[in-house]
Amino acid sequence: MNARSLLASLIVAGLACGVAQSSSDTQVSQLFVKPLGDIPGKEALVLRVSYPPGGKDEIHRHDAHAFVYVLEGTIRMQLKGQPEKTVKAGEVFYEGPDDVHMVGRNASETDPATFVVVLIKKQGAPVLTPVKP
Repeated sequence: MNARSLLASLIVAGLACGVAQSSSDTQVSQLFVKPLGDIPGKEALVLRVSYPPGGKDEIHRHDAHAFVYVLEGTIRMQLKGQPEKTVKAGEVFYEGPDDVHMVGRNASETDPATFVVVLIKKQGAPVLTPVKP
């Protein structure tokens, strides 16, 4: 199963459990995956995520180091226990392995937003895990 299918499956599973709403139009593309030879058992995974206007994620965690770079538009991000932030094109956001991603959404109801996520995670581990609010 590729990363896009896995992410879509997790979003659907999260919705079925009533975890949170996610836009079904959110597009996730795997750009690159590479085992990290000098860090046994770890891999780098690069994803491109496109939120439609008003698109959002469910509450989740990555169990990974996640580096988010916004390519276009503006997104709203919040980690549990931290204030919500606006991240614009050209800016970066970071999530650690223990962070719970409470808010991940397009800040615009009219324009799309696109970002790249670089994950450093255990090989074969899921891209994300839904978390109940």
